[in-house]
Amino acid sequence: MDLSYPAESDAFRQRMNDFLDEHLPDGWQGIGALPEAEQHQWQKQWREVLSEHQLLAPNWPAEYGGAGLTQLEHTILNEEFAKRGVPTMGPNDGFSISMVGNTILHWGTEEQKRHYIPRILDGTDVWCQGYSEPNSGSDLANLGCKADLDGDEWIINGQKIWTSAGMHGNMIFTLCRTDPDVPKHKGISFMLVPMDQPGVEVRPITNITGKDHFCEVFFSDARCPKDNVLGGTNNGWAVANTLLGFERGVRATVLSLPFRAELDNFIELARQHGKLDDPMVRQDIARFHTTVEIMKWQGQQALTRRLKGEMPGPESSIGKLLWSTYHKQITEAAINLAGPAGQIGFGEGSVNGLGAPPIGTPNTIPNWMDSFFIARPGTIYAGTSEVQKNIIGERVLGLPKEPRSDSGTWKESQAAYS
Repeated sequence: MDLSYPAESDAFRQRMNDFLDEHLPDGWQGIGALPEAEQHQWQKQWREVLSEHQLLAPNWPAEYGGAGLTQLEHTILNEEFAKRGVPTMGPNDGFSISMVGNTILHWGTEEQKRHYIPRILDGTDVWCQGYSEPNSGSDLANLGCKADLDGDEWIINGQKIWTSAGMHGNMIFTLCRTDPDVPKHKGISFMLVPMDQPGVEVRPITNITGKDHFCEVFFSDARCPKDNVLGGTNNGWAVANTLLGFERGVRATVLSLPFRAELDNFIELARQHGKLDDPMVRQDIARFHTTVEIMKWQGQQALTRRLKGEMPGPESSIGKLLWSTYHKQITEAAINLAGPAGQIGFGEGSVNGLGAPPIGTPNTIPNWMDSFFIARPGTIYAGTSEVQKNIIGERVLGLPKEPRSDSGTWKESQAAYS
């Protein structure tokens, strides 16, 4: 692993800082410092600034509206933006650009690229992700949402759950069962489905903090054009894994930064409550510091792989397991540290809603309570901790695989369950 940046990267780093100095408002402290009512509107305006300077999807080729930045330049941009608490894109662009946009560029036909990429960049299409289902648990390949070809259209029936920001999307990339007579991983297709149609119903799921980060999505004879399959019919499992690689790998080197800011807030919270000299609290701080440092060096390791042209592999499960477990632990420690004050209610929340709060978020007990509850699903979404452990054990460490009870076709596995 190469831990140093080339000397020529300094000039680009300075260029990004000059851009931020020019376009950020005076006294900027991070998007988390803005009142919740202003965060989304500011982020939309910031999206326009990024789009104007071709920095909305900076690593995309210029022919598709990007800036053609190298992987190293894109990483430096992410780092400098993250240090200032500045988003690198607009609301929902994590799904639209980082995930499905990159996947379309990787797997899409030229016609799909020419149609969808401009619509992603100008905000015409706002995407959400339809993977999880109520009856498939952590076994994504066991999904039952089906699509049947009828002439030039797919007819989709089924349900998705835990659809992040589903209430904001007008397009959903979703996995559907298109062949029940083959092994379950081989009968799945990755579809690009319009949501603005009578056969799609979205129901927000409100959590205990009053937020609705997730939704249920119901398909009842919903229609999808025949050509809206990405990567070919029954090849959805490979496409889905490519997308998960983008989801986990695109910002690996900056993952630690908001968690470092959160740890600084935890230390200050301990100081305010007179517990900075408590040996148990100091032990927590040492453990949290060590974990955040590991996150940082894992990011550098991921960057080295990307610079060699390698896509994120099963080792990315280590990072997901690490940060989600860590976030659960530090928010629990903060609430315990606050004592009875930890029951005084919820804060204003944050613009991203998931993971560590944005840099600049006020260090208040209500905001810690928000993070405490938001940290719970972090060990579930994007693959549960149990699934990550299996991936690490089997595909990274080479340990024996767990016995499979449903090695036949999807129809056979469903018959066994019934």
